[in-house]
Amino acid sequence: MLEVQGLSKSFFGTPAVEDVSFQVGSGEILGFLGPNGAGKTTTMRMITGFLPPTAGTVTLDGIDISEHAIEAKRQLGYLPESLALYPEMRVREYVRFRAELCGVPRRDAAARTREALATCFVDDVADRPISNLSKGYRQRVGLAGALVHRPKVLVLDEPTVGLDPRQIMKVRELIRNLRKDHTILLSTHILPEVELVCDRVLIIDRGRIVASGTPETLRQEMAQTPGLTVALKGELTDADSVIRQLPGVVRAARIGAGGETRVVLETVQGADVREAIFREVVARSWTLLEMTPRQASLEDIFVRLVSAENRPGAEAEGEHPPAVEAAGQPGSEAHRA
Repeated sequence: MLEVQGLSKSFFGTPAVEDVSFQVGSGEILGFLGPNGAGKTTTMRMITGFLPPTAGTVTLDGIDISEHAIEAKRQLGYLPESLALYPEMRVREYVRFRAELCGVPRRDAAARTREALATCFVDDVADRPISNLSKGYRQRVGLAGALVHRPKVLVLDEPTVGLDPRQIMKVRELIRNLRKDHTILLSTHILPEVELVCDRVLIIDRGRIVASGTPETLRQEMAQTPGLTVALKGELTDADSVIRQLPGVVRAARIGAGGETRVVLETVQGADVREAIFREVVARSWTLLEMTPRQASLEDIFVRLVSAENRPGAEAEGEHPPAVEAAGQPGSEAHRA
């Protein structure tokens, strides 16, 4: 449904995005991750046709957005991080205005507006001025405006930024429901959100894709030394040294607090030490509360991939990409060029 091939963008000879390629299938939610200045916003602006690429192509439902911009954008709904709302307009008025801008026939505009308001759970405030709404409601009004023309592809840039936990839950549920009728590219800095909402993850750093796959696949590929967390009742000062002596255990560290002891241990690749730990615990009349395999989180993977030490030639985190990204911001010299 959405296909990006060899997408690149340079500002004054400095690359912001280099040779980015990926596909998003029908009904799929793809999480688009990266540190500040990595090239996410520049990539999304090229995908949505707001910024021409230096090289590469973007096709929406088989339509090249550079060659047939108007036709391609009919298939696209875009929710930018900074919403362009008109606070003096009422909600229904604004969404209908967006419908007309997106080419919805006048005879269908009222029905499409009602549909978008209901889908985004803002029909209860349809006759209120946008200026009177909370940020959570405004975010959903912006999403209703992006949906009103029934696009096949949705590009959502930080849709839950600045929302409270209850609002975030509502927007996440809404995004999951939208997958039935839309292909979704979702950019966010909230990593747990990616695991809850997205089917697949794309991580970009310094303008290049550095990882791609499902959260589970990435965890398996990026897994460090395997290990376990063992929880025991009581504060057992020798628990780590006892477990460290078991075959297959590489190292063990003890944390004692709140009337229990936790031992975090690393094991030899392929070794299963759970039975040996259980027998040792029984032999010493300890009480085993928990034995949990330790697994790399998406946050661990993200930090490892974009950390400064993994960036060849970079003296500090975010050395030049933020300046490059800023060059494409509205009002900047590069943007005007």
